[in-house]
Amino acid sequence: MDYQLKYGKNNLSIYIDDNPDVTVVNPKDSSALKNPKAALIQEILSPIGTCSLKKMIPKSDRIGIILNDITRATPSEMILNAILTVLSEVPTDRITLFVGTGTHRKNTDSELREMFGSAITESFRIIQNDSADESTQVFLGKTSFGHEIWLNRELVNCGLVVLTGFIEPHFFAGFSGGGKAIMPGMAGNRTIFANHGAEMIANPHSVWGITSGNPIYEEILEIAEKIERSFLVNVAMNSKHEINGVFCGEIRHAHQAGCDFVKQNVMVPVPKQFDIVIGTNSGYPLDLNLYQTVKGISAAARIVKDGGTILIASECSDGIPEEGMFKTLLKETNSPQAFFDKLREPEFLVQDQWQVQILMQILQKVKVCLYSDRLSDEQIRACHLIPIHSIEEFCRKEGKGKSICIMPEGPLTIPYLT
Repeated sequence: MDYQLKYGKNNLSIYIDDNPDVTVVNPKDSSALKNPKAALIQEILSPIGTCSLKKMIPKSDRIGIILNDITRATPSEMILNAILTVLSEVPTDRITLFVGTGTHRKNTDSELREMFGSAITESFRIIQNDSADESTQVFLGKTSFGHEIWLNRELVNCGLVVLTGFIEPHFFAGFSGGGKAIMPGMAGNRTIFANHGAEMIANPHSVWGITSGNPIYEEILEIAEKIERSFLVNVAMNSKHEINGVFCGEIRHAHQAGCDFVKQNVMVPVPKQFDIVIGTNSGYPLDLNLYQTVKGISAAARIVKDGGTILIASECSDGIPEEGMFKTLLKETNSPQAFFDKLREPEFLVQDQWQVQILMQILQKVKVCLYSDRLSDEQIRACHLIPIHSIEEFCRKEGKGKSICIMPEGPLTIPYLT
């Protein structure tokens, strides 16, 4: 039977020989809103837990709007147009657009135009967060977890901050969207590294779909609420990247409403674990690099047997990537156990260790194979994964008599065992 996997900007077609034990897991996929821009404006004007954004406009202070970077599938141009329609009385020079890159690289001019449109890119001042540049940050005390709070100074100086984003299950923060626009989006390395530290990541509640008791989520929210005047504009989307839900208003209550909606649509029960799980990283832009692909691997790992195999298809058009410490940490690590030995060293705390930690936790239990026509076999092996050139051929050779699960949408569907 033929299956279509999300891969890059196109699908990857695979054929799996007839096997009585093949299960396909897809999101429930509610239908798209008929007029998403109108729905955005309506929810912005009639929000959850606070007054209309229009009534929150400061008389003279600057307004900041935080937007996702290129690694997210957020329909930022549509969201921005709806927000700017409501803020139409505010002069352009009083509005600053912030790109919440977290520790990611800055986006190129062409990427900014792709995300926001040329008209918006040329009309507004745009600041991209540089988490490593402490001269751009301000210290706001410590969280209840004892971690220092460093946020972008220009953002903190705004009289009103609008947080935008796309709500989907997140592999250690529970859900994306919400306060993640501020932390890690607009935070400094000290804050991000502490929030993503080894103990925080290892907490059993720091997983897909959990917010209550999740220390990473709870600290993110605590940091986001340091911005006294804020307004959330988040959307949910179906597998076609169409908006099917809009959640606006006070950050805590509006985001929780969105999380509840998303959980009902994309978290799918399955009755058993499988010998082989075939997944993706949901295609472009989510499968831009191997760093992001850990999310797809993590989603598949929820339902694979110990000793089983994950086959992940991810284009990785942006490489591993070159920037950041993800590639370096993987290259310097001989085995999962060697990495965990290093992680336990008192002074060890570096960028991207959280992504490596999650990958190594998975590799201790299962084998992970990667299909990517943008990475060489040598690059894939250096990342402790097994290169494959045909998912079909692997299943013909290794799949006989074994249970197989296919996740065509990758982490747009999060399975859980019943």
